[in-house]
Amino acid sequence: MSDLNEQAEQSSTADLDAQLAQGKKDVNSAYARYVLFVLIVVYIFNFIDRQIISILAEEIKADLGIGDAEIGFLYGTAFAIFYAVFGIPLGKLADVWNRKSLIAIGLSFWSLMTALSGFAKSYTGLAICRFGVGVGEASATPAAFSMLSDYFSPRVRATVLAIYSSGIYIGAGIGLFLGGAVVEAWYAWYPDPGLAPLGIKPWQAAFLTVGLPGLFVAVWVWTIKEPIRGASEGLLTSPHPTPFKATQSTLFSVLPGLSLVTLYQAGGIRAVVENLIALAIISALFLTFYALMPTALQWIALGAGVYITVSWVQYLRLNDPACFAMMFKSKAFVLASIGFPSISFVTYGLGFWSAPFMQRIHGESIADAGLYLGLGSAIGGFIGIVLGGFLADMWKARNVNARLYIGLAIPILATPFALGFLYTDSVLVAYLCSFVFSILSPAWIGSGASTINDLVMPRMRATASAYYVLMNTFLGLALGPYLIGQISDLNAAAGQASDEALRSAVTMGLAVFLVSMMFLLLALRYLRSDEETRLSRARALGEPDV
Repeated sequence: MSDLNEQAEQSSTADLDAQLAQGKKDVNSAYARYVLFVLIVVYIFNFIDRQIISILAEEIKADLGIGDAEIGFLYGTAFAIFYAVFGIPLGKLADVWNRKSLIAIGLSFWSLMTALSGFAKSYTGLAICRFGVGVGEASATPAAFSMLSDYFSPRVRATVLAIYSSGIYIGAGIGLFLGGAVVEAWYAWYPDPGLAPLGIKPWQAAFLTVGLPGLFVAVWVWTIKEPIRGASEGLLTSPHPTPFKATQSTLFSVLPGLSLVTLYQAGGIRAVVENLIALAIISALFLTFYALMPTALQWIALGAGVYITVSWVQYLRLNDPACFAMMFKSKAFVLASIGFPSISFVTYGLGFWSAPFMQRIHGESIADAGLYLGLGSAIGGFIGIVLGGFLADMWKARNVNARLYIGLAIPILATPFALGFLYTDSVLVAYLCSFVFSILSPAWIGSGASTINDLVMPRMRATASAYYVLMNTFLGLALGPYLIGQISDLNAAAGQASDEALRSAVTMGLAVFLVSMMFLLLALRYLRSDEETRLSRARALGEPDV
């Protein structure tokens, strides 16, 4: 019997060795580059569906009778809260299940919800569709970061994740251009709205146009090969025996009500009491925000998102203390996951309001604003993200803090061009400044993602990435467009003209760059030691695959 056990053990070891050898063969291969291309296409669709609402903002506002704060909520918070919260269990699922299947299913769902936005007849109906888009899109980035970290070696990780992230600006640019073109064409085809098929408005036609093709891309994603987890670093991770059961408990940990049951099971009555104290503090904080800026849906949604995040972090500490410690006991991880996402407050805020700004300040048509801002965003964003990732990897070989330096350089370099865009009287100069800002402002994206992935173990990457995406989403997407829109509304209520109200609101938003610089400067003190002790810390925490 012992001989049989020994043979089985040897056979299992041989299988693992064969898997690891195959996984290493795929690292940095031509097939890996093909997968990168496919995932870039997915991310392009992700941001087409997300960004198109920017160019449609003035049309939607006029049709539904809403203000800047409400349109900022639709673009940002309505999408962001569901995107961030469902990113947590979907990130866990990506860590234990087939990642390419998860991305394909998510792409199908968010494309369908984008298409259904084309049939929305009210602010509430459109908000519900945006909730659905957020849930679907939450499946993509954590799983993609994890896959690409297995397909490519750590020495090119910032470059690869930056190339993948170029889909942000390519997709955003296409969304602006395509949205404006569809609206103009629809007006030309149906000058009498009553003659349009099913009474569809131009902005609704734009949602239908960008949503439906994603269903076909999802089929393509299903054909790519799942990489061997941990292969790029020779740290083969054993498959999880019950991936959906593991994900179910994480899902319950983020659902209010059920989260209390999950916490009680994991940590007893003390965990429940701690959670209820956190709920009371969060409720008081967001009631204060509501008193200052009374947009109920914004603060209810954001407060719920923060409470859910706190509940999940508490559950992670009890259920997976090794993952919790690798993330939240690393000062570099905590500081970087605030410092980098704070940049996105400005990039999301300025990016969303650029098209309405050009229409209000310079009288540009929706088609021209979409064309020039869209092309500038797509081309400039691609150049900036890829160049930033390449420089970060090249510099990282000589200086461990290189990626943080890239993040610190962004506010210094990008702010003059943001101000040029906002205050020039020339349409041409405004578009040129916007283009240069599109090159400079996203150069940090590969650095941020790779920094987070480098600080945790392979089995934790999607979970860590989900948290990082959550921080980007809360600080950037949920707060940037909304707060700028809210300040714009307050300025208008105080007597400013609509165009000047928006200009001064965006200018005030640039101050958040200072927050980013403060946290990244602090992270410089800890990154070297946290990266150098990653494996020893993991061993001390009992990680089996180190």
